[in-house]
Amino acid sequence: MSVVTRAAVEAALSQYIDPHLNQDPVSAGCLREVDIQGGKVRVRLQLGYAAGLFKSGWAQMLQMALENLDGVDSAQVQVDCVIEAHKAQTQVPALANVKNVIAVASGKGGVGKSTTAANLALALMREGAKVGILDADIYGPSQGIMFGIAEGTRPEIRDQKWFVPLKAHGVEVMSMAFLTDENTPVVWRGPMVSGALIQLITQTAWDDLDYLVVDMPPGTGDIQLTLAQKVPVAGAVIVTTPQDLALLDAKKGVEMFRKVNIPVLGVVENMAVHICSNCGHAEHLFGEGGGEKLAAQFDVDLLASLPLSMAIRMQSDGGKPTTIADPQSQIAMIYQEIARNVGARIARGELQAQAMPSIVVSED
Repeated sequence: MSVVTRAAVEAALSQYIDPHLNQDPVSAGCLREVDIQGGKVRVRLQLGYAAGLFKSGWAQMLQMALENLDGVDSAQVQVDCVIEAHKAQTQVPALANVKNVIAVASGKGGVGKSTTAANLALALMREGAKVGILDADIYGPSQGIMFGIAEGTRPEIRDQKWFVPLKAHGVEVMSMAFLTDENTPVVWRGPMVSGALIQLITQTAWDDLDYLVVDMPPGTGDIQLTLAQKVPVAGAVIVTTPQDLALLDAKKGVEMFRKVNIPVLGVVENMAVHICSNCGHAEHLFGEGGGEKLAAQFDVDLLASLPLSMAIRMQSDGGKPTTIADPQSQIAMIYQEIARNVGARIARGELQAQAMPSIVVSED
């Protein structure tokens, strides 16, 4: 009977690639413990991202690989998810009670950015993470509606200083909409908007979050710059449609985050294709392959291409986004994959943005 060695165990594990890390668990540094007692093998892995819906299947696959080794009678594989704090801008202080901040942005409005942010937050929650979402679109907040929070609901105030975020579907939610009249527009200049954003982020009593998803307003203006300068953002997700006009603005969004030293985690392409509900005909109403071209041009990942779907719109308007309204649907599974990939890219540590060169002005 063959003697089981640690080298043999590691070699067997190395044959399998984690699809989110794009590495085998040994090379990725996920292997934490190997215990060999004769023909019994016990292995413990630690993932640095939320993967509650993935880890059991992953553990079962690796267990079968180990049990196929000569000399192994039984194998046990334990997979844990431990999320650490990461941030891109080293000069920005950490945010109290928040490990990782994810900005969801777009160059222009109407591309499904807020829908993507809501479903990303809910998908991360379903993977086992503690998640909050901040609606940073001061002029046009929409997360209250998407999370089914009744109009006129106000956050509690703690110690006359802290806003206590509302909780919906297991996610902590904070929005300017909770502090103003829904029918009254916010007519503020840039500095006032930036000040309101900082107050919302720093004076909200977040409860030890693994991830805070920030739904950004469209564009590349004051709020985006304020976020980059004052908040330790771990990475940004860019949302676009295949339409040429949307892609043009999305490119500016990618460049903006790179200029402020925030890594772009990937691109989400919405409204990629429309499937006729009557005949099943597929039609690319807004063009084809735009998100893929954008991702290739800037050497970032295309996280997903989502269809133009009436269900997504109806579920978001009804206060229950797709991820929880129909969690077994194909679209919900796409959002779960986005969430795992976003978390893995933050954890990987390979996405540190290029540091901007120093500018030296000489008197010559």
